[in-house]
Amino acid sequence: MILHENDSFIIAFKPAGVNFHSEEEAGFVVQVSQQIGMALFPVHRLDKMTSGLVILAKTSEAAALFGKMFENREVEKYYLAISMRKPKKKMGWVKADMGAARRGDYKLLPTMNNPAITQFISCALRTHERFFLIKPHTGKTHQIRVALKSLGSPCAGDVRYANADEARKEDRGYLHAYALRFSLYDEAFEFVSPPDEGERFISQECKTHLQQWLQPWSQF
Repeated sequence: MILHENDSFIIAFKPAGVNFHSEEEAGFVVQVSQQIGMALFPVHRLDKMTSGLVILAKTSEAAALFGKMFENREVEKYYLAISMRKPKKKMGWVKADMGAARRGDYKLLPTMNNPAITQFISCALRTHERFFLIKPHTGKTHQIRVALKSLGSPCAGDVRYANADEARKEDRGYLHAYALRFSLYDEAFEFVSPPDEGERFISQECKTHLQQWLQPWSQF
């Protein structure tokens, strides 16, 4: 669960299907805090269905610094996703304001006042599978999931934004926080961690193609 630890922060790996914050049971942040025996400060979050890398600050000072870094877009984040639908375009950008829709969903709006900005490339895997490498330039709630839906390629297993009946047949939601890159206190950090669960993510075709994306920042 813990991939890196120093005096300022921890890089932890969140499994798919685990709540980030506590609800009926202890959430991911509480679980990691209990594991290391100290309270941690989450500086960003992942949806329940999303697996992957999370930064948890150890001090309020570090948390404040990370907050400014995220605000200034100084933390690079890279995600992987698999869809069962071919996108309207193979690569490019999705830029638009986001607003609330029904039942807690979000949607893209026809305005650009404070837009969610998402960059992506994609390729084919097995039959009907589309593999995405995604770089969000902003950090809006459900941003990547909404962006992929707008391309006609919602994440496989996403019961909120894909076809619900099809999504429930999947073994997980296919979105993974794959890599992080940033500098803190004049030290550069890079973390990359591939998904380790989900039949589609651990297929040989997926693993083979992932060899081309071992340094995802080189793709953008």
